Amino acid sequence: MNETVARLQAFLDARPYARFLGVSADAPDGEPVLVLPFSPHLIGNTALPALHGGVIGAVMELSALSQLTLVHPRTDPHRTIDVTIEYLRPGRPQTTLVAAHLKKVGRRIANVQVEAWQASRDQPIAALRGHFLLGAEGSHSKS
Repeated sequence: MNETVARLQAFLDARPYARFLGVSADAPDGEPVLVLPFSPHLIGNTALPALHGGVIGAVMELSALSQLTLVHPRTDPHRTIDVTIEYLRPGRPQTTLVAAHLKKVGRRIANVQVEAWQASRDQPIAALRGHFLLGAEGSHSKS
């Protein structure tokens, strides 16, 4: 396991919801991604069947926050300001991969885009655009 994957995995291991979902970190082709393995408890629509939209959205938000933490470690956690999620296709009962791309990181706010896919990256199942408040730097964080 390389250092990037180990740091992402440590971020995920510290979050109970990520552990509940079974999310893990990987870096196929050198790009850090989160891996959501299929599990029956993740189904939201049993008629299709399809993954619950909240699960997909949560993993994409985790991806954005983990990427920010990886690239811009802070003493205080980064916080979500707002996110917009586009559900493009049903999430089928199979493994889902999620990658975050930092579009702009300022002194206090970051703009992040995330995509989730299953069989082919060319056919994403969802996309997220969000703004995140960066945590405090150094040891002068507020209590």
